Amino acid sequence: MTARDEVSIAGVAWPVYKLLALAIGFLVLVIVAVATTSAAPSVLAAAAAGAVVWLALSPFHPSDR
Repeated sequence: MTARDEVSIAGVAWPVYKLLALAIGFLVLVIVAVATTSAAPSVLAAAAAGAVVWLALSPFHPSDR
């Protein structure tokens, strides 16, 4: 694992793929909220998008465990 694979936030190393999943989830949240003007589908779509990205990219990130 290289230093480029992680970002330090408040002294905690976060893998880049996790930050990408959070960013995509937030983007989906905003887009669906604007399109539907409803909280429930926005939150569900954002959670699904974030989880899919997180799980899809995690096998490509080497683990130290």
